[in-house]
Amino acid sequence: MEEDYVYFENSSSNPYLIRRIEELNKTANGNVEAKVVCLFRRRDISGNLNTLADSNAREFEEESKQPTPSEQQKHQLKHRELFLSRQFESLPATHIRGKCNVTLLNETDVLAGYLDKEDCFFYSLVFDPNQKTLLADQGEIRVGSKYQAEIPDKLAEGEADTRIQEKLETKVWDTNNQLKDPQIDQFLVVARAVGTFARALDCSSSIRQPSLHMSAAAASRDITLFHAMDTLQKNSYDLAKAMSTLVPQGGPVLCRDEMEEWSASEAMLFEEALEKYGKDFNDIRQDFLPWKSLASVVQFYYMWKTTDRYIQQKRLKAAEADSKLKQVYIPTYTKPNPNQIMAPGSKPGMNGAPGFQKGLSCESCHTAQSPQWYAWGPPNMQCRLCASCWIYWKKYGGLKTPTQLEGAARTGSETGPRGHMTRQEVQGLSPFTRNEGRAKLLAKNRQTFILQTTKLTRIARRVCEDILQPRRAARRPYASINANAVKAECITRLPKATKTPVKTKVIPRPSLANIVKDLAITAPLKLKASRGPPTPINRNQASTPRVGQSLLGKRGFESAAGVPYPANGRPYTSGMRTTSQSVIKRQKVSQGEAPNPVVFVATKDTRALRKHLTQSEMRRAARKPHLMVRIKLPPPPRSLVMPLLPSSTSEPIVLED
Repeated sequence: MEEDYVYFENSSSNPYLIRRIEELNKTANGNVEAKVVCLFRRRDISGNLNTLADSNAREFEEESKQPTPSEQQKHQLKHRELFLSRQFESLPATHIRGKCNVTLLNETDVLAGYLDKEDCFFYSLVFDPNQKTLLADQGEIRVGSKYQAEIPDKLAEGEADTRIQEKLETKVWDTNNQLKDPQIDQFLVVARAVGTFARALDCSSSIRQPSLHMSAAAASRDITLFHAMDTLQKNSYDLAKAMSTLVPQGGPVLCRDEMEEWSASEAMLFEEALEKYGKDFNDIRQDFLPWKSLASVVQFYYMWKTTDRYIQQKRLKAAEADSKLKQVYIPTYTKPNPNQIMAPGSKPGMNGAPGFQKGLSCESCHTAQSPQWYAWGPPNMQCRLCASCWIYWKKYGGLKTPTQLEGAARTGSETGPRGHMTRQEVQGLSPFTRNEGRAKLLAKNRQTFILQTTKLTRIARRVCEDILQPRRAARRPYASINANAVKAECITRLPKATKTPVKTKVIPRPSLANIVKDLAITAPLKLKASRGPPTPINRNQASTPRVGQSLLGKRGFESAAGVPYPANGRPYTSGMRTTSQSVIKRQKVSQGEAPNPVVFVATKDTRALRKHLTQSEMRRAARKPHLMVRIKLPPPPRSLVMPLLPSSTSEPIVLED
C-alpha cells in the first residue's frame, strides 16, 4: 500500500484530503497510522498563487498545443490539479476513504483526458506551505520534441551518406589499430603503476590512502584505464609516444575520479541527504553540499552505488521494510453522513426535507429529483446538493458548474458580468473624479458595494412575492435569501403570470433642465474671502490667542475661511454685513480625508444665542436642520439714555419703551 495515493476524510462537510502513503506504522495501542505526503488543491492556496498557477497552465497549453477546452471543462480541470509538497504528517488509517491516481503532468498528455477518468489527478508545481511559494517540479519526465532526437530517413541502397561524420560524433577508440591485445594489456598495467607512484608523491592522496594496497586499488579504477586508452588514441597507438605522455617531464600524471576526490565527511553528508530527499540532486546540493557542482554530485551517486556501503544500506532498508506493515485492510465506510437532510428510507424524489424550504434545487446541477440530499454551504443559506454532486464535491473539492457561493465567479471573463460593483469602481469610472481623489478613495473601506439587479430578479420580486416576502426580508436584512430557488420558481410561474399582467406604477420623472435648475437654487453660495492683505500670525505676541488645530487646519473656532456664521448654521448672504476678520490661509483637504464636504464652525455670537434656546427647541432644531430658528431675546431695560452728538441743545434725549 506504500506509495499509494488515497482519500482521507478529516471533516464530514469538507472535501477529502489527498495524500501519498509513505509508510504504515502500528502504534503501541494497536492502531495503524500512515505517514503521508501532503498534496494541496487550488482551494487550499492563496489567490496570488492561483494566478501564478493559471499563468503556468496557459503556458503549458501553448507549448503542448492542447485543444481549446470549454468554460465548464476549464472549471473542472482546476479541480483535477494538485500541488505536491515536502510536508509530512501522520493520519489514522481508519480515515482512508478510497484510492486515487495522481500523475506528473507531461506535455504529451491531453488535459481533457483527465475528465474522462474517475479519481484521476495531475500535478506540475510544488507548493511550500511555509514559504507560500509555487515552484516547478524538477522531476519532470523529459518526453517530447524538446528532448527526443529527430530520426532521419533511411538511406536507399547505393546512396552515399553526405553528412560530415566529424561533426556528428567523436572517435575515442579504433578497433582496427596495429597493436595486439597483449600489448594493450601491458600498457594498461604500466598506467596503473604510474598512477600508484603518482599517489605516493601526492601529499593529499597519501593521507587518504596511507597504505600501498589502498593506493594501488585507487589507481586501478576506471578513470586510470580511460586515461590510458585516450593516450593511445591521441598518439595513434604508438607505445613509445604514449609512454612519454604518461610520464612527462614534470612528473607522472595523476587521475582521480569523484569517489576519490570526496572526503569521508562529505560522503556521510551525501548519505544523510539521500535519505531525506531521495534522488533530488538539486535539493541535496543546495541544502547539504553547496560547494559541490551538480555534475559532481550525480557522478558521485552512481559511483557510490558500486561500493559495499550502498549494498549494506540496501540490506538494512530491506530488513526494515520486512518488519513494517505492507498493507492494511480498510473496511467500507457505511456510517451515515451528518450532512444528510433526508433519511434513506424516505420516498425518493421528494423535493424537500424537515427544516428546509420547499422548491430548493441542487446548487451544482439544479436538479430537483434525487434519492438523497446533503446540506452544503453556510447553514443560514439552506443550500443542498444531490447525491452525485455531493460525491463530486467530496472527491474533487468543487461543484460541477461555477457558482458564486463556491467562489468561482470572481472575474467577469469567467462567468459573465458581475452582479455588483464596488463604490471605488463606480467613482473610478466617473469622469468628475480626480486622480488624487481616486488614490484616496482606494484606501477607503472595500466592503461597501452597490447592487445592480438584473431584469429576471426584478420580475421575480413581483411574481414570487409570496415566497420572497419582501417586507419581512426588509425587516431582517441580515438573513440570507436563496435567490436560485426564487428564480427557479419564477421561471415555472412565468407562463401563468402572462395571463394576468403585473400592475406597474409609472413614476413621472422631471426633465434634466428642471433638475439642474433645482440644484442651482438649493446649492450653497461660495463666499469669497476679502482681498485685503492677510494679517500675519505672530506667535510671540501675548495678545494673540492660540487656538487648537482643527480638522481644516490652524484657525480659530470663531470663523470658517474668514466668514462668520449665524445661529441657524447657514452662511450669511452677500447682502448682509460682516465684521472684518483676519484671513488665515488654511490647509487644502483632500477628498479622501474630509469626512463631510462642508464643515460649519459656530461663532461666539452663535454660542451665545444658543443659550437662549430651551432644551426642547434645541432638539427640534437638530431634528429639522433645514428650518429657520426663531430666538426670543430678552427685552431691553425700560429706559435707555444715549448721549447724542453735540448739538445746539445740551439736553439728553430719553427713549422710552
